Amino acid sequence: MEKKRTEARPTPARSRDRGRATRRQLIEATARLCKERPGAEVSVAEIANAAGAFPNQVTYHFGSKDSLLVHAAFLGLLHDARRIERIGRQAPDAATFRRNIARAVLAMPSLPSVARALAAGISKPELAPVVDRHLQLLFRQSQRFVSQLVDGRGWRVRRPLDVEARTFWSTALGAVLLVRAGAHGTVADLDLAGALTIHDETEHC
Repeated sequence: MEKKRTEARPTPARSRDRGRATRRQLIEATARLCKERPGAEVSVAEIANAAGAFPNQVTYHFGSKDSLLVHAAFLGLLHDARRIERIGRQAPDAATFRRNIARAVLAMPSLPSVARALAAGISKPELAPVVDRHLQLLFRQSQRFVSQLVDGRGWRVRRPLDVEARTFWSTALGAVLLVRAGAHGTVADLDLAGALTIHDETEHC
């Protein structure tokens, strides 16, 4: 009589779920380490230890540490962007909204890591598609937020919403890249609020 099997083999779906969980843990652990140690080099061994994973899983899931760092940088940026949205919703008028959003964005802790990710996308072409996917997600998230805000408050935007989102973030990220590249001045010298065209009825068009 054939013996009954006591152990079920992992199903492909279960393996995929485990793989997704490991990817998420590695990204979150990397984002946390980069936030705790801004500007410092983080090793694969440290990342794996913080994520409860093995070092070779970094290469298996991401191809390289640089690719993982890009994912982690943009995870931090998306988290910061959601916090910025909460700040924006508290603004009583469009002028205050522009001013508060600009100030909060330039102070985001994730910006240095994102600047490094953008530089990696320039120097390593294989990372450019990864950077682009994350940027498109950021633009879409911001566009949805602005659309909901202006519809709910009766505000206006002087250009298409997708252009508004791209222009604002391109200005913010470009400023950070310039400063990190050694350009004279700081991000505080930038009129980031001026990159937003959101206005209300009390302002002249």
